[in-house]
Amino acid sequence: MTGTDPHIVIVGAGQAGLQAAETLRSEGFEGRVTLLGAEPHAPYQRPPLSKAWLMDKLDPEQLTLRDPSVLERKQIDLCTGASVSAIDVRSQAVLLRDGRALAYTGLVLATGATPRQLPQAQEAGDLVRTLRSRADADAIARGLQNCAQMKLPLVVVGGGFIGLEVAASARKLGIEVTVLEAAPRLLERVLSAELSAWYARLHADRGATLIFEARIAEIRKITAHAVEVQLSDGRCIVAGLVVAGIGVTPNDELARAAGIVCENGIVVDPCGRTSVPNVVAAGDCTVRRLLDGTMLRLESVQNAVEQGRSAACALLGTDKPSLGTPWFWSDQYDMKLQIAGLSRGADTHVLRGDMGGHSFSIFHFRESRLVAVDSINAARDHMVARDLIGRQISPTAQQAGDAAFNLAKLRTVQA
Repeated sequence: MTGTDPHIVIVGAGQAGLQAAETLRSEGFEGRVTLLGAEPHAPYQRPPLSKAWLMDKLDPEQLTLRDPSVLERKQIDLCTGASVSAIDVRSQAVLLRDGRALAYTGLVLATGATPRQLPQAQEAGDLVRTLRSRADADAIARGLQNCAQMKLPLVVVGGGFIGLEVAASARKLGIEVTVLEAAPRLLERVLSAELSAWYARLHADRGATLIFEARIAEIRKITAHAVEVQLSDGRCIVAGLVVAGIGVTPNDELARAAGIVCENGIVVDPCGRTSVPNVVAAGDCTVRRLLDGTMLRLESVQNAVEQGRSAACALLGTDKPSLGTPWFWSDQYDMKLQIAGLSRGADTHVLRGDMGGHSFSIFHFRESRLVAVDSINAARDHMVARDLIGRQISPTAQQAGDAAFNLAKLRTVQA
């Protein structure tokens, strides 16, 4: 960085932005740190929004990641309700919609992502929702109350993690649920067909209706408290609320307008550097170019934390690349899915445990090398898998499938 008055501005006060701010302080940066958040709240956790928060089982204090007083003690200037209109990389300034301009010597873009909208729902008004923010979750919670009072079902469009978590929360509240999935199975992009079928049985057993290869023709508001979901095959569902969980789009507009290289996200190296000096990026807004030329986007708390840390260090001149084993989780009903690694391209899938019970794992291999493990209520398998994959230690398929074999021993044998 250059400049006589060091000032690092962080655009985005989510998990990645908060981590970047705190890393700057823990790494000894003594200049000014400004954390800009578009929402009115202090940094908060997003994962509970589709679960405990919807069911009113979490206090606001439990949702908050850092109280403003904590940030104040760390001399991190938190500015909530701060919307950025543009970035001037030539003059190194962030322009706010209220007319202010903040000069920076280093800039972190942690702008997150925006849920995709349903084009068929233009006539449905506020009874069709997406979930990203605390305000979104609050609106969905009110919609679920409407469903309960009117004895109308919730319709979830999209059988991905967000949609299924919302569906599970609604069922636990006693609300009828129909899940519409355009693909032939749930979680098609991230899970094997075997585990996908297991999730379909889980939701069906808990009372949810699943419709696959569903095509929506139109969603329209028919009363103040009800919408009609018209499918292309003629079926019609009257619902009290529709929640769309059909993916997100990275918020890279500011970066694009500033001339920073983007490709379905802000392109960064393993340390979070962008194509512009003194500008780094972290979290859901980013995409990494891998050694084989492919692009990788990860949407997870772990990725946001690791990239936030790496990006902050890069601004301070230290390379601490974000290269850890990717991991994710999802809580649905009383089942916790934990994923270690990326199973794309896997050619062998090995079951460890009994899928008829409540605890098992599926090990994914590519060319006899362990690349990912999906665990259901099997935290020990998950933790060992993260370590093995990160250290490039691979059990054989036979060892992985033998529940009596102690996989943790491989760490010492191959150390």
